Amino acid sequence: MDQSIKRLPARTLRYGVGRHTLYRGDCLKVLRSLPEGQIDVVVTSPPYNLGLNYGTYQDQRDEGDYLDWMLACATEVRRTMAPDASFFLNITGSSSRPWLPFELMVRLRGLFQLQNHITWVKSISVGEDSLGHFKPIRSDRFLHRNHEHIFHLTQTGNVAIKRLAVGVPYKDKSNIARRNHQQDLRCRGDTWFIPYSTVQARAQKFNHPASFPVMLPRMCIRLHGKAAPTVLDPFMGSGTSLIAAEEEGGRGIGIDVDAAYVSVARNRLLSSFRSSQAA
Repeated sequence: MDQSIKRLPARTLRYGVGRHTLYRGDCLKVLRSLPEGQIDVVVTSPPYNLGLNYGTYQDQRDEGDYLDWMLACATEVRRTMAPDASFFLNITGSSSRPWLPFELMVRLRGLFQLQNHITWVKSISVGEDSLGHFKPIRSDRFLHRNHEHIFHLTQTGNVAIKRLAVGVPYKDKSNIARRNHQQDLRCRGDTWFIPYSTVQARAQKFNHPASFPVMLPRMCIRLHGKAAPTVLDPFMGSGTSLIAAEEEGGRGIGIDVDAAYVSVARNRLLSSFRSSQAA
């Protein structure tokens, strides 16, 4: 029996919220049931295998087993993707286990091209000032970890993206005319500062140990650049990627093994959907 699942659901449950679909069930089982070649954007943050306190999932596999499992999941994800789809994979290691994200990328080389490697900066210090939030650690060896990886994977490495959809204004406005740009925007580059909102309690993060700000998947969806995309998150958690899909005019498909997180995601999506309908 797979010891990573404390209480494997007896059967898959499917829920519809507006144009979105949520599944409570085993990730691999649900992925294998999805049709081939219909997903435009995958945005997900899988378990990091660092011993985080999820509800149903036990985040402490043997590393080889974890990498095999992730490869199996990624194989099914690729099958669901359209030929020009983008797969944005958010993952990180820890100070004492820094190699895991790169070991995973080596495993995925047979499936995908690494088209872009984005660094998600959660906290940064500039001069004497600091912005954003990080989880402090007590150590006489390691620095605080203020960033995570976003690996932009595609099937060919030649997928056109809309860089200016997540662009930033020029500091030197003379560059606009001098370089014959059509608007006051330049490429943001591969370093994205997206801080968390300030929270005082775990409940404000939906009791999920590894959520991300909604702006992160929104920017991934915008960068891919397809209007009204079908967005998949095979490790949905509290449903942030589906909220992003709703806010960007897309259709979301989310999967999670934990009934409590699926309930949170449904309620968040219902609230977002009702707000958009009332607007």
